[in-house]
Amino acid sequence: FCFFLLAKSISTNGFYVKHCNSAIIKQDNMKVQILPALQDNYMYLIIDEASQEAAIVDPVDPESVACAIQQNNVCLTKVLTTHHHWDHAGGNANLCKKFNNLQVYGGDDRIEALTCKVKHNDTFNIGRLQVQCLATPCHTSGHICYYITGDQDSPAVFTGDTLFAGGCGRFFEGTAEQMYKALIEILGSLPNETKVYCGHEYTGNNLKFGKHVEPENEAIRQKIEWVRIQREKNNPTVPSTIQEEKLTNPFMRVHEQSVMDHTEQKDPIQTMAFLRREKDNFKA
Repeated sequence: FCFFLLAKSISTNGFYVKHCNSAIIKQDNMKVQILPALQDNYMYLIIDEASQEAAIVDPVDPESVACAIQQNNVCLTKVLTTHHHWDHAGGNANLCKKFNNLQVYGGDDRIEALTCKVKHNDTFNIGRLQVQCLATPCHTSGHICYYITGDQDSPAVFTGDTLFAGGCGRFFEGTAEQMYKALIEILGSLPNETKVYCGHEYTGNNLKFGKHVEPENEAIRQKIEWVRIQREKNNPTVPSTIQEEKLTNPFMRVHEQSVMDHTEQKDPIQTMAFLRREKDNFKA
């Protein structure tokens, strides 16, 4: 029996705890299973319903992935790695031992077990689903987001540690200008209905920071309440949508006067830099 629904991490007292339940988002052509891992990570099993071909995003827990593959009775062919950090790429090699001939995609030579290095606007397929690679360097220099479309389905984007629900990743290997391009020019140009599947369950704390930046933002207030209810039920707060992020995420609202007023900046890139510095030291 596979306990993949209970993603496990070791708490400070040594016991195993789960950070949330698994969930399935089903559309006509694309099914996404949300698989929690570690303390707050998310892996995503993407299934093309027509062919039953599947791909996995950031499979840090190969055992949980193998159980999900078995339960869904699908054929895993691809690994989509957003970036090289161990909590995203650290399960690649072990997963490749469990499944033959896996193609491991990513934009950075530091990615474990990489077989297919991709760059901005490269495309490939998962069955009949089309995947477009979006280069979003900043959190890491080789970070890739994966934008997936399938016939009449709402599109989906898997954003790793570039875009979070209500926030963005730290600028470990990049600049505010790069994150501005990633969030505003690249991800912000996707259709508003695009579902956003991010790399971590950080939504609650991110929105507390958003409320600090924009105390009068009603959309943030409403989403904070929704997140509270979801987390009380131990449910994930993903997916978000691009539209929701434009309304509630301060890092995607750097052109808004209310956000610039908070930072006392007049330039959106300087606003982005200020927000990141403030968030790095913010105590929710």
